[in-house]
Amino acid sequence: MNISIYQAAAALSAYDRNHEVIAENMASSSVNGFKRQGVSFSTVQAGLIPAPGTGEIGANQHFLLPRTTSVTNFEPGQTKYSGAKTDVAIDGAGFFEIHLPQGSTYYTRDGEFKLDSKGQLTTKGGGLVMGQGGKPLQFDMTKVNEIIILPSGEAKQGDNIVGKLNIVQFDDQQLLTSIGNGNFLADSPKLVPIPVKDANVRQGFIEGSNATPMKEMAALLTNIRQYETNQQVIQMHDERMGRAIATLGETGG
Repeated sequence: MNISIYQAAAALSAYDRNHEVIAENMASSSVNGFKRQGVSFSTVQAGLIPAPGTGEIGANQHFLLPRTTSVTNFEPGQTKYSGAKTDVAIDGAGFFEIHLPQGSTYYTRDGEFKLDSKGQLTTKGGGLVMGQGGKPLQFDMTKVNEIIILPSGEAKQGDNIVGKLNIVQFDDQQLLTSIGNGNFLADSPKLVPIPVKDANVRQGFIEGSNATPMKEMAALLTNIRQYETNQQVIQMHDERMGRAIATLGETGG
């Protein structure tokens, strides 16, 4: 059995997956709050091979195949000024808690919010931005210019305290499931949202994506070179086996 061909083929599959991830990062480089996705390469024991010269399977004669694991880079993106009263950027750790009409919850760093017709603070997609205590933040639509969101996350309208943004974090962020556009589900039983005690937010600012087109293009070129190298390995072994078969055919004749 030619192990090298299997290893190269598995590597092609891994680099193909990495290509898809890089392409997604490039496409999302302008999405607010997006977190760059990555691929971690490792090896997995795939089987046993006969010990050289004996034809017997040795206890330690393992062969390995490459595999990939998805990882997320949670480094903050660049903060940019918007000037909107309802825009908020988290300076430090944490996620905004968002409730959808059907009852599900997701978490995001995208603080580009707006007020709906009822005066509730929502995302661009209509999800409710939750405050502490499990209630959405409710504002008076006739006094939008009086909205103040303090660095602590406390929201006020004039002298009236509306509530406080519920900013949470998780012990192991890598267990969060990306659902695109910088949004994440905490669908693992090991994930419990923990309130950020010393949250620090900036009103009138938005956190951008932490993926940049230039870095992703460089990663794409590197990935293409590695893909082509494994293609060449497969081609080399294919040609070698072809020559071996031709030689055996001539010998048999």
